[in-house]
Amino acid sequence: MCCRYYIDRTEELLPVAEEMNRSPLMQRFQHRGGKVFDGGEVRPTSIAPAIATSRSGARMVFPMQWGFNGKSLIINARVETAGVKPMFQESWKTHRCILPASWYYEWEHLPDANGKMKRGDKFSIRPRGTEGTWLCGLYRMEEGLPHFVVLTREPAESIRFIHDRMPMMLPALQAEKWINPALPPEEMINAAETDVVFERTRPELPLLRQAIGFQGSCSATWQSSGMDLMASS
Repeated sequence: MCCRYYIDRTEELLPVAEEMNRSPLMQRFQHRGGKVFDGGEVRPTSIAPAIATSRSGARMVFPMQWGFNGKSLIINARVETAGVKPMFQESWKTHRCILPASWYYEWEHLPDANGKMKRGDKFSIRPRGTEGTWLCGLYRMEEGLPHFVVLTREPAESIRFIHDRMPMMLPALQAEKWINPALPPEEMINAAETDVVFERTRPELPLLRQAIGFQGSCSATWQSSGMDLMASS
């Protein structure tokens, strides 16, 4: 699964958060008690920047809240079944989004003496050779505001010991295609990033990039969001 990720205040990602905070949608979230996002750890119910296609077909940054509301808060959808499950089926077809992230977090799942799983160490994970990644998501409108879930898939073999799921992450060029509602999402599943690096997090470590010396870029082009989200039509 994926229940935490991090957006660092880098030159590439900070402008994304700034664009989100200028959106009229952000003002509506704030009216309901939402907080202005300026980087850091993203968790369920957080309002985070998401890239999606507007009604005019432009790629824009929108504020979206993590989680579909129902009997319980749904934060993830399986890429293997999202296209057929009623909760996600429409979003799978036309309401896909990309979630910029520096890395995601996962906790190691370990069996205890009784064979039950317990939470172990926390790991920071991202594609090898990059300073960031693009998480794949689905969104829908709830009471006039966009909410998202993160798609998950089978884990890369190198991190299977941590957890039996991982978020679906795409390279930048494929991320552009992911949010295009005219393209079938099934065509992009095999392009998911699986060559990853991971680091056991420790309180004394500085930012992950300083600890493990990643290089690369997560840069992209976007436009101001306004309220022109496709799902609002």
